[in-house]
Amino acid sequence: MPAAVHSRKGSIEPGGPVEDDRPIAPDQFDPAFETTRREIWAYYAYYIGNNGLALFNFAPTAFQNLLYQAAGESQVLRFAGRDRTINSIVLLANGISFAIQVLVFLVVGSYADFGSSRPNILIVLSIVAFAIGFAWLGVHTGSKWEVAAGMYIVGLIAYQTTLTFWTAAFPSLARNTPQLRVKAEEYTNGTITRDDYDHADMMQRSRLANVAFYIQSLGEILILALIVGILFALDVRASEANNNRGLSVLIAFATGIWLLLAIPWFILEKRRPGQPLPPNTNIITAGLWQLHRAATQIWKLKQSLLYLLGYFLLGDSLNTTVTVIATLQNTIVAYDTLTLTYLLLVGIAAQAAGIHTYWSIQQRFALGTKTMFTAVLIGILALDAWGMIGIWTPHFGFHHVWEVWAYQAFYGLCVCPWYAYSQIMISEVTPRGKEFLFFALFSIVGKTSSFIGPLVSSAMIDASPTGNR
Repeated sequence: MPAAVHSRKGSIEPGGPVEDDRPIAPDQFDPAFETTRREIWAYYAYYIGNNGLALFNFAPTAFQNLLYQAAGESQVLRFAGRDRTINSIVLLANGISFAIQVLVFLVVGSYADFGSSRPNILIVLSIVAFAIGFAWLGVHTGSKWEVAAGMYIVGLIAYQTTLTFWTAAFPSLARNTPQLRVKAEEYTNGTITRDDYDHADMMQRSRLANVAFYIQSLGEILILALIVGILFALDVRASEANNNRGLSVLIAFATGIWLLLAIPWFILEKRRPGQPLPPNTNIITAGLWQLHRAATQIWKLKQSLLYLLGYFLLGDSLNTTVTVIATLQNTIVAYDTLTLTYLLLVGIAAQAAGIHTYWSIQQRFALGTKTMFTAVLIGILALDAWGMIGIWTPHFGFHHVWEVWAYQAFYGLCVCPWYAYSQIMISEVTPRGKEFLFFALFSIVGKTSSFIGPLVSSAMIDASPTGNR
């Protein structure tokens, strides 16, 4: 089927209309690569497993818990060349992890759009994540806090990189569905306009991203219900040692679920061909060529550049806010594993309700991605204002137990849709066929914002007379 080209979409504008720089991927309507329901459900299953419970939720809690026990009453440990408070160490470790992630995305993301071996990248990074998750079984005493710090940093790298390269596959999945193939045939036959086709493309990507997030939330609730049973079986409230061991067991259990649910995606994902290698290049030099080309061309892609700037600022705000609140939450509930699990249950249930509500509203009123994204931004600003009030008063602003319960509900309902719609927005401004490169570039920007915020927050805590808030 001939690829239809739009005279404006994705074009480079200075000096007037130019040839479209957003070619439709050559495998878009190849029957051999048409997306099947089994493949889509395997895609969803991987996300249920890669829900963040192991390396993004429980591992940070376990790390901070071991720091607390190792520091004793002083609440100070020597880390990275100087004495630091626990909160400062956690934020600095986050910053180090995010800085390393930038290098990983530069090396891997630049050549991921070439050839058909892209699934191997996700498989290798997933194996690293699985190894870290199971290794936590051997780390559950305060004397091993330095080992925990290294595992925490590497674990965050593995989790974030797997999530990024899993996400980067959804535009290709959506554009190879039978529904979009029918729309393409209608467009080719002249029965719909290019705007109609683009709207169908947008809604298909929105459907895939939002349904993945919704199903992942429901699956995570079931996993957390099992975790509650495990916690009671381990009697985590009986002693500090039991609580420590419980956290390590939970990380390993969640990792095991991730491993089992990842296998179908590793098997069923169709190895759709990417871009051909440029002349006189190999897979390594092609990656460098691709990175250089993207760095020079993105200045001409105005919509991509504007969203890149906004993504940096918003990502910095949200990543730092969530990291700081999680640190405060752990302190407020005294690292009680059962309470933290109940909090997660509330948050994930609210997340499922939030994403379902946003997607239903978008479908009902045929709203664009930008409109939905703007609604999410209001929730992020409200969350930041909530925390900021706590600077001036001890009565409000994440100082009390009731606030962390309210935070989980608000965060799930009003803020969590960010994780779906920010990725859909990236796909809106990404040239077709270059998804892995652009998702990696946006992840680099996101990780840059993620380590700048925590590093600045860590410096502020170190400089604060109270060494805390």
